[in-house]
Amino acid sequence: MSSHSERNDRRKPSASGRDFPHKSRNKQGFSKGGNDEKDWIWGIHAVEAALANPARPAPKRLLATPDRAKRLAPHLAKLPCLQILEGPDIARQLPQGAAHQGLALKIDEPEPLSIFELGTPAEGFLVMLDQITDPQNVGAIFRSAAAFGARGVILQDRHAPTLSGVLAKTAVGAIDKTPYARVVNLSRALEELAELGWRAIGLAGEAEETLEVVLDGTPTVLVLGSEGEGVRRLVAEHCDAMGKIAMPGGFESLNVSAAAAIALYETSRISRRG
Repeated sequence: MSSHSERNDRRKPSASGRDFPHKSRNKQGFSKGGNDEKDWIWGIHAVEAALANPARPAPKRLLATPDRAKRLAPHLAKLPCLQILEGPDIARQLPQGAAHQGLALKIDEPEPLSIFELGTPAEGFLVMLDQITDPQNVGAIFRSAAAFGARGVILQDRHAPTLSGVLAKTAVGAIDKTPYARVVNLSRALEELAELGWRAIGLAGEAEETLEVVLDGTPTVLVLGSEGEGVRRLVAEHCDAMGKIAMPGGFESLNVSAAAAIALYETSRISRRG
């Protein structure tokens, strides 16, 4: 990045819910036999947000410790997919090291919107991620996008992680509170958004002007690139302007999720002013 940017386990359980043998894990920490991060969400906030999201399909499995099961809302406690397990038994279903807090959920992603649905009407601001692939960074960006009131997040089909696992845990429920779209071609998506009345601003450390200068309060798509490559050339060519984060301290780089939080704050502030 430049200096400032960057879906089944359908096995029927026993009545006790304790018939899952321990599975060996590969060197990446994923259980052999298919239990990896795909479709799994863990952690209290992430699971509760997913279960409350009407854009989600029906859950496949809901795992809870006895103590956590007592705290579930009555309608959740009656779900047929609920299994009550001890904490270590839940952990065996998840990637190694997953901090599940006594709650885990196997469920498909929320239904994505089309660019037209996400961009209509043209107001406020959107966030576009150009080949940002690290799940923790993407999860943190979703969290910041929700915090600062972004209308939605635009991801690529092929060069973006699934909205589950570490990403969902890092986002602490934000992926179920912020609409999103998946597109094949970011440049084409920017063209569609331009036709709907959106203005694209790319974040780049080498830009001549700061975000405060290039943001004008009109409906904005904030484009963020990866830490290695930044916003790619063709995507940048579809931006109306490029802007940087002012850094009076002189430090030359920020992690993409940190840069995104600052840029989202600035975009939100100017959007409200406009």
